Amino acid sequence: MDLGAEHLKIPGSDERDFALKPLHFKVTGKESGEAQRPTWSNRMEFILASVGYAVGLGNIWRFPYLCYRSGGGAFLFPYLTMVLLCGLPLLFMEFSIGQYTRLGSVHALARICPLLKGVGLATVVISFVFCTYYNVLMSWALFYFFNSFEATLPWTSCNNTWNVVENCSSGFLGNTSHLQSASQQFFDRRLLQKTNGIEESGGVRWELFGYLIFSWVIVYLCIFKGVKSTGKVVYFTAVFPYFILFALLINNVQLPGAKNGILYFVTPVWDKLFEVKVWVNAAAQVFNSIGIAFGSMISMASYNKFNNNILRDALIVSFTNFFTSILAGFVIFSAIGYMAHIHNLPVDNIASDGPGLVFVVYPEVLSTMPVHQLWAPLFFFMLLCLGLDSQFATAEVAVTFIKDEFGPQVLRFIKREELLTLAVCIVGFALGIPHVTKGGIYVFQLMDHYTAVVSLMFLAFFEVVAVCWIFGVPRICLMITRMLGKTANIYFRVCWGLLCPVLVLCILISSIVQYTPAHYETYTYPKWAEGVGWGVSLVSIVWIPLGAIHEISSNKGSFLQRVKTAMIPTLDLDADYALPEKQNIDNPASENLMTSVA
Repeated sequence: MDLGAEHLKIPGSDERDFALKPLHFKVTGKESGEAQRPTWSNRMEFILASVGYAVGLGNIWRFPYLCYRSGGGAFLFPYLTMVLLCGLPLLFMEFSIGQYTRLGSVHALARICPLLKGVGLATVVISFVFCTYYNVLMSWALFYFFNSFEATLPWTSCNNTWNVVENCSSGFLGNTSHLQSASQQFFDRRLLQKTNGIEESGGVRWELFGYLIFSWVIVYLCIFKGVKSTGKVVYFTAVFPYFILFALLINNVQLPGAKNGILYFVTPVWDKLFEVKVWVNAAAQVFNSIGIAFGSMISMASYNKFNNNILRDALIVSFTNFFTSILAGFVIFSAIGYMAHIHNLPVDNIASDGPGLVFVVYPEVLSTMPVHQLWAPLFFFMLLCLGLDSQFATAEVAVTFIKDEFGPQVLRFIKREELLTLAVCIVGFALGIPHVTKGGIYVFQLMDHYTAVVSLMFLAFFEVVAVCWIFGVPRICLMITRMLGKTANIYFRVCWGLLCPVLVLCILISSIVQYTPAHYETYTYPKWAEGVGWGVSLVSIVWIPLGAIHEISSNKGSFLQRVKTAMIPTLDLDADYALPEKQNIDNPASENLMTSVA
């Protein structure tokens, strides 16, 4: 029997004032022509959308490097351990919140813990900031994709107008040479045309400007109808990369030297397991890869039917993400082993992480492969698909919040919801323009460091505290019981109550202790740029204390009584639920979320 959760009641709502209080109007099923919150057409759409969001470029350029630097095959043990103790339980928790409340992250978290309602708004801010620069990577992938159709790949030669011939080598010289490879010069001098630092913007790179427009157009066309359009797109964007990864693996393992690269990747260095940093890195990689605290998983789950088996879905998404990371490691290191073989270099002289791996090292590898005219376009198209899935979810978070909080007012001026999505995409594009200047790589690195490294862990910690400790494990279990007919087992209860908060706190403390200022290669940012970076971090973090202050000041009584009141959830766990097909929309927030995914 399909159950729904639209009839959510807020006890004491007449006396309390919420910063994120939804607009007060009521639409009944009869009056709205049996209007209802849309759901995914089938559970496969939700699974593919979630897998597509979780599996991104980090699986390709971050995990393989982190694995071989942290003990090779031995790293798989702490990584899998962290998947089981941190990744899976927190993903199950976010799915539960979204599916039960049928709300986006802002209003769902505000009802679960009014004291920390600012966490929900912070997830909107960090997601939107993230999507403004993440789409720049899509413009790079498009640039390489179209250039890979040339008869001779342009990053293989030093005889081009952008090359500095005296400092260029058409072979790959590794990480220790003072010379640059042709591939590195193509990235620096052709793609980026980078300046000497963030102080020199150098003007707009008009080619990249055009590709950035193109990438935002793709994003808009995939999300403008909400779950109805995104649910269909993910059948291709989430599945296609696996065909390419398997095809590349089959091709790569047949190349000379591939075995050495794979052995370098998987050979265990057991002594590394005694280093705390390895375990912290494993937890951080799991956390960042699955995408906890961006709000997207909560919102995507809110479009499920009320009794959808989210435990099964969480298992599928978590272990698909784990499997993809391992698969990518074999693909990357088999290619790097081949590269080391043909240039007679050690594997560790070639291995790198970050954008340099997929935009410098791997293009060089592709250029030496048989039938590179086939593999190069397919590889960059795969990168585009991997990135777009993550971009869909993060871009939609902002659309969701606007519809949720300001829907009727906004729609008075913007008559169609598709135009609201278009407006959000235009703003995201405009904020991405500094990243496609000639000094844009420095802006990109600064934003990524202070958003994905600094801000995210603070948000994650407060989300886990709000849900696991303040809202409480018994209430989480009650939600799950009402949806699935059985409570969470002891494994999840221990993870939520103890292990997840402690692990996230350890990652946060480690991030603070090991903090280093942002840098790009050998370039060190000036103090004013560091200040801008911290400002970007505070733009999202500041909503947490502001929300708490507002909630406490809105309540009555002594300070302690106000804090206690603010810690009481406003989510009715005893409401009577109706079938989704017969639901009345008592919650304007739910209605206004109708056409968004994240």
